[in-house]
Amino acid sequence: MFTQEHADTKILVSGLGSSAGIESVSAGTSDIGTSSRDLKDTEGNLSLVDTPIALDAIAVIVSPSNPVDGLTSQQVRDIFSGKTLNWSELGGPDRAIGIVNRDEASGTREAFYKILMKEEPFFRGAAVLPGTGQVRSVVAQAPGAIGYISLGFVTDEVKAIRIDGIEASSATVEDGTYPIQRTLHFFTKGQPNGLAAAFIEFILSDTVQQGVVRDAGFLPVPKKAA
Repeated sequence: MFTQEHADTKILVSGLGSSAGIESVSAGTSDIGTSSRDLKDTEGNLSLVDTPIALDAIAVIVSPSNPVDGLTSQQVRDIFSGKTLNWSELGGPDRAIGIVNRDEASGTREAFYKILMKEEPFFRGAAVLPGTGQVRSVVAQAPGAIGYISLGFVTDEVKAIRIDGIEASSATVEDGTYPIQRTLHFFTKGQPNGLAAAFIEFILSDTVQQGVVRDAGFLPVPKKAA
């Protein structure tokens, strides 16, 4: 839609993780850096301007064959820190828990670490994968596995379990009850201008926010008060 109005414009998208997005816009190699995490304290001096573009939740996923449908935040924290290593401790079968984590460049990992883990160290024996698709694929095929991905990428291949009794859904993100949610960002080096500003305005338009954003499984950002 954007390129129809800007026929001479090409949009190149590279999905290398939030840290890569922040690094590229800071270095001037991209006009907009996408990120699924906030800036770290060490990135506060990069003169980046933050534009929130959508709301998202992080879903904790297991295989559909896993009988466990819900866990508390503490139980999930105990799993990913390596304190709980068998599903029998959680009301499931006598089966080892296969922990699937994201790599350190992942904004999803950073958000999960801060929001759910409360910065408790991850279990070093976890499998570490570079992308959402890989996590979803591994969890789908391994009955004992558990991982986490953006709610917008949950499919029938996996089961998103309830956290503290709350289902991961657009409704629970919108009403603020789901405990693992975050903001998705565009970062620019200084105030956006030119085509970057036009593209951001397009992304924040009602057409995209109420259409594309919702269709992708995310939620529109709240409109600023006039």
